[in-house]
Amino acid sequence: MGQVVEAERLAAEVLKANRTDVGAASILARALMIQNRNEEAIAPLERAVRRVEDPGLETLLGAALGGAGRGSEAIDVLRRTTARRPPYLPAFQALAGQLHSAGRIDEAVAVIESALALAPGSLEFQLLLAQLLPQRNERGRARAILEKLRNAAPGHPDVLAALARVLLLDGEYAAAADLYRQVMAQRPDDPLMRLSFSASLLEMGDRAAGEANLRLALRGRPQMIGRTTAALIMSSHGRFFFRRSAFAQFLS
Repeated sequence: MGQVVEAERLAAEVLKANRTDVGAASILARALMIQNRNEEAIAPLERAVRRVEDPGLETLLGAALGGAGRGSEAIDVLRRTTARRPPYLPAFQALAGQLHSAGRIDEAVAVIESALALAPGSLEFQLLLAQLLPQRNERGRARAILEKLRNAAPGHPDVLAALARVLLLDGEYAAAADLYRQVMAQRPDDPLMRLSFSASLLEMGDRAAGEANLRLALRGRPQMIGRTTAALIMSSHGRFFFRRSAFAQFLS
């Protein structure tokens, strides 16, 4: 219901009465993390995992540590959790995310591959692997995985977006734009998808449509200015501005 502060208060009260209540510890941590108070979420999670062996709490602790800028500690916690059996698969995803954030792409790929060995039919882990592989310049392998996933889950927006990204990197701009159109039909308010769609259009030479979509991606979202600028100036059919005021006027 979005009543995060009230959820935090109630979970804290439950934990005072029962320090081993896994549900309360989890809710308290999530409520704090939603409020970007990751550092505050660490202590109650650490107390809880000392009292109860629970991979879900350990995974939350890893996320809180990472969110607080303590990435190496997060990776250590999550590595221990992924070594547990039976496996707790969300920990593999969290560990791969922390490794990716640290720029350790090869290790992140290895973690996802180990998760797939445990759950070979997982669409989610196949998708994660395909999203990581282009960063190792393995676009062909990523494309093969994504084509298979598209056949298995037609219209899945995350699969279509990932495949479009690979096509864009391979210079197949019209095919990428077509896939991004399909994603935008499902997610018209997703600014990152619209930005990628714009990049495809610009590379195709459709400057008018590309720039119009850049403006839509930026509208009401000042945090998107950096990404929008990069998309515009990095395109082979982009623009260059000598004055910031001219650029601001162009995007308005």
